[in-house]
Amino acid sequence: MEAGGKKGLQRRIVSGLAAMLAVAAPHADAQSAAAYPTKPVRMIVASGAGGGLDFVARQVAIPLSESLGQTVVVDNRAGASGSIAAELSSQAAPDGHTLMFLSASLVVYGIVNQTRYDLYRDFSPISQVAAAPYMLTVHPSLPVKTVKDLIAYAKSAPSKLNYASTGNASLAHLATELFAHSSATQLVHIPYKGVGAALGDMLSGRVQMSFLSAGSVYSHVRSQKLKAIAIASPTRAKMAPELPTMIESGMPGFLVTQWHGMLAPRGTPRPVIERLYRETVKAVQRPDVVSRLALDGTEGIASSPQEFAAFLKSEREQWSKVVKLANIRGD
Repeated sequence: MEAGGKKGLQRRIVSGLAAMLAVAAPHADAQSAAAYPTKPVRMIVASGAGGGLDFVARQVAIPLSESLGQTVVVDNRAGASGSIAAELSSQAAPDGHTLMFLSASLVVYGIVNQTRYDLYRDFSPISQVAAAPYMLTVHPSLPVKTVKDLIAYAKSAPSKLNYASTGNASLAHLATELFAHSSATQLVHIPYKGVGAALGDMLSGRVQMSFLSAGSVYSHVRSQKLKAIAIASPTRAKMAPELPTMIESGMPGFLVTQWHGMLAPRGTPRPVIERLYRETVKAVQRPDVVSRLALDGTEGIASSPQEFAAFLKSEREQWSKVVKLANIRGD
């Protein structure tokens, strides 16, 4: 056979093998999904035990264990706003037996810090599981009742109004800088190491205002130790229907939520991703889960993988703009 004929034959063989593999791959994925899971599922949670993210993860892990027929083990990996958990998760086998549970903080961290993983390249979205809106609160001593009042007060005394956040480059920090930019006010940032410390100085009056998740502050609003001004959700919250949204209060498009979501390592078979999404929908719709989430000011979402992917991109775009406007730098 001439050289040209041999090369042609080799190309046809390679093309044929490629076609066979292309046909076989979806079949193999379907088979792996049908058998999945074959062992306990590890859910790496990007926070320590006892926090809001951990609470939501555990509410979902219990029904997932029942529906998957394998124990879903919660593995808390705190540190660097979830970056430690993300790096560990990105290196796991893409077979659906390792998942990562994350919050909005991890998106923000990746904007202002260098990481050895890429949240958008190294993971496959499963679902935005739940969300809790941020609430604008002030100390009761502050003579304001509305967002309009607060803006006027801040403008009357530039750089005199202090606000608490849960740390530099935290979501609370970015949310308040977004408010300051949108309202053309000058506020003084007081960062704390976590919500407990921030709330302590808010309650004492050492700082006068904050944007924090509704679940973490609303008990203090009910006891009148803090005064709620508005909520940063698209519609009024069930927990406080009397409270106007930031949009109603004259801040168009002002939406901030502490959301919780689930990812898998990139390359996890699509049928496995789809099954995990379907089981997550069932989990957050269970009446007992709905009730427990509501106690924390959180609502189940269970968006599709495609919707969650789009949401993650929109979050990165929004907070990247705020980081640039406020010249926020990482650790």
